[in-house]
Amino acid sequence: MKSLLLFCLSLLPAFASDGAVAEHAINLSTTWVGVVCLIVFVAGYYFIAAEEVYHVNKAKPAIFIGTFMFILIGIYMAINGMDMQPLDHEVEHLILEIAEIVFFLTVAMTYIEALIDRDVFNTLKYNLVSKGYSYKRLFWLTGVIAFFLSPIADNLTTALILSTVLLTIDRTNKQFLVAGAINIVVAANAGGAWSPFGDITTLMVWAAGKSPFIDFLALFPASIIGWLITAWLLSWSVPAGSPHFDANTEQKFCIKHGGKPIIYLGIITIVCAVLSHQFFHLPAMFGMMFGLSLLGVYTYIFKKIYKNEEPLNLFHFISKIEHDTLLFFFGILSAVGALHYLGFLDYLVRLYDHFGFTSINIAVGFISAIVDNVPVMSAVLKSNPTMNADEWLLVTLTAGIGGSMISFGSAAGVGVMGKLKGIYTFGAHMAQAWKVLAGYIVSLVIWYVQFEILGLY
Repeated sequence: MKSLLLFCLSLLPAFASDGAVAEHAINLSTTWVGVVCLIVFVAGYYFIAAEEVYHVNKAKPAIFIGTFMFILIGIYMAINGMDMQPLDHEVEHLILEIAEIVFFLTVAMTYIEALIDRDVFNTLKYNLVSKGYSYKRLFWLTGVIAFFLSPIADNLTTALILSTVLLTIDRTNKQFLVAGAINIVVAANAGGAWSPFGDITTLMVWAAGKSPFIDFLALFPASIIGWLITAWLLSWSVPAGSPHFDANTEQKFCIKHGGKPIIYLGIITIVCAVLSHQFFHLPAMFGMMFGLSLLGVYTYIFKKIYKNEEPLNLFHFISKIEHDTLLFFFGILSAVGALHYLGFLDYLVRLYDHFGFTSINIAVGFISAIVDNVPVMSAVLKSNPTMNADEWLLVTLTAGIGGSMISFGSAAGVGVMGKLKGIYTFGAHMAQAWKVLAGYIVSLVIWYVQFEILGLY
């Protein structure tokens, strides 16, 4: 907790786009409202991190601290007769930034729910387990799928889907399940690091205009080689043999009508988001919302074509998305936005000035494993250090894959822990953590050779 407190003192503002840093006449971090807000944040974040202990949905403390801290700031400024206009400007800009993230994720989650409804992922699971593959081959297949699916479907969704596949393959072989679970978490996080759609942190960096879409692809070598090293080390513990499969008892799945067109519409939606952001400088969520409208049009066409089938309902898909996740992002980004307004960001700037960009960006990966990559990346973006593209891509890489070093260090890891309760645990992960660390170090080496020596980006 002492380390967490020291970290919070320096790394807790919210992200912003270029030119979004508010100018403050004074620094409120040393006033009573600064101290109280910091305590509120640390207490709230403790309950967020201990969600499994207290059985309190993380969105609840996040919303509380995100709103209460701004109310405290307003009270302090009113008591002292301060000008409210800077606070109004900060909140208005923060709402705009959060809206961009929430609308973007809403569309992505809606498409995922539509694909689930059409049994796309169930078909994938059945095809994997019905082939009679060995444990080692299934280990590598699930890892490869996780690495290449997460850039499109995001790391959390990918990890949840493929951890369910693991349970479908064999619920009793703990040795296979633990190795496979760690492999999926690492692969999903590594795959999400080289695509703005793969992780909330990469989305934040892209939305902030720190790097064009195409530049993220330059992280592919570091991401895949680092994962391959970890996967190769993990494969040593995968048992020999093949899982039992009985075609007479296993339910067979195939993609329902409308599934393939929705896949194509999802790809078109991603293309629209990228092109509208890169060429028209529109927020990426505009392209995503256009894609949502296309899905709505298709549900109408589906009803006309397949009159004898139950119609697709766009708003039913929207109702099934994880709204608590969206509310969590609102709360946590509001909370760190309040800490930014109070002036705590100055500490992070001093760290960059004292230790250098590369050292701090590498440390971000380790901090992400302990805390969470969203507030960490928020801090870096809000501080807006004058880094070149190579350093922005480095911090994107480290924040994305750093959480894999600890089981609860990433949303993907937490999700898989929930799916494989009692099997994939903190202790089981830490027993293999050195293998994940080895892959992390290799990724850093690849980045250094590619970006700093060869200049290939």
